[in-house]
Amino acid sequence: MKKRSLLLLFSVVFMDMVGFGFIIPLLPDYIARFGGAPALVGLLASAYALGQFFAAPIVGRLSDKYGRKPLLLISIGGTFLSLLLLGTAWVLPVVFLSRILDGLTGGNITVAQSYIADVTTDEERAKGLGLIGAAFGLGFILGPLFGGLLSRFSLSAPAFAAAGVAFLNLLLIAFVLPESLTAERRAEMAANPRRKFSVRLLWEALKKRQTGSVLHVIALYSLAFIMFQTMFSLVAKERLGIGADTRGYILAYVGVLAAGVQGGLIGVLTKRFSETKLMLASGVLLAIGFVLWAVASTVWFLLIALVPIALGGGVLGVVNRSLLSKSVKPEEIGGALGLSASLESLNGIIAPALGGLLLSQIGDWAPGAAAALILVWATFFIWRKIVRPGLFFRSAEVQPADV
Repeated sequence: MKKRSLLLLFSVVFMDMVGFGFIIPLLPDYIARFGGAPALVGLLASAYALGQFFAAPIVGRLSDKYGRKPLLLISIGGTFLSLLLLGTAWVLPVVFLSRILDGLTGGNITVAQSYIADVTTDEERAKGLGLIGAAFGLGFILGPLFGGLLSRFSLSAPAFAAAGVAFLNLLLIAFVLPESLTAERRAEMAANPRRKFSVRLLWEALKKRQTGSVLHVIALYSLAFIMFQTMFSLVAKERLGIGADTRGYILAYVGVLAAGVQGGLIGVLTKRFSETKLMLASGVLLAIGFVLWAVASTVWFLLIALVPIALGGGVLGVVNRSLLSKSVKPEEIGGALGLSASLESLNGIIAPALGGLLLSQIGDWAPGAAAALILVWATFFIWRKIVRPGLFFRSAEVQPADV
């Protein structure tokens, strides 16, 4: 049952990321279509993140109470409607509205991660989350690839195709995917209600040694990585003159690398190395990759720069969530992952706007340089606060603390 559930969830996330990947390479083209300035690409990405910032922790906690399946249906249903709106957009504000709607009904990845936590043991957790990461990677192989190809017909074609994928996903969730939360687990969670998300709750979580340390790393990592994600297509277009179809091919290449790491290599790595040491090594790789991205002057150089970014990001994204889920009680996993997603969504508002500002005011190398500096600091934090003290290994530290 568990293996079947994991495979089905893999399909759900894969299809969702295919649809998401259809749109990512085309954001600069949507802005250009309606005569907007290039810097608005960052604001468009921020609009999506703004919706997710408010929705993600709520969706995570509601999935603890009502089950993972109903919340997956709501989340992907919202994605379906937002893509239809994007495909029919006639003015730039409608494009922004479609991204905000997608963000507000988002949180499906948080629910998927909670689903994994429901059906895996602590020892299997990183491998299970790696499977979700592999679905991300494979989705980014096909999504940007076909999104770029479909854009040759019209800018609306990828949005409508992505809406069709979202509808198929709804059918799969509704009629095939089983619920992961048992009646006993729901009763246990209901007997231990948690407070709603607030700045105070976030501050309290950040002060806890295990949970707070991992959340600090997630905050720094997501700030840098989201800046890279949202600025990549614009930098590739402005600096290298790369068209939408070629940008799709390059993002598909990144997806191949990430899928290889998260679908297979992560299981081997976590058996041989501790997750905290993998966290440290991934931070170093990402810092190097962002420096190379900042100075990449040819397509071939860019392809080389993307290797450490894809590998480091693939590993760090998995171990961050694995360690976070181990730092809290079982009934709080959904809330903890929702809190993490809310932090990432907050960075999703800040990072694109900051990246766009750096690009327009300083130069197209500035977002990469800023991302590299953030990862240098994150790596220092991991060494000083997690690896050197032996966090997650001392017996006095391994008891999960409330988020």
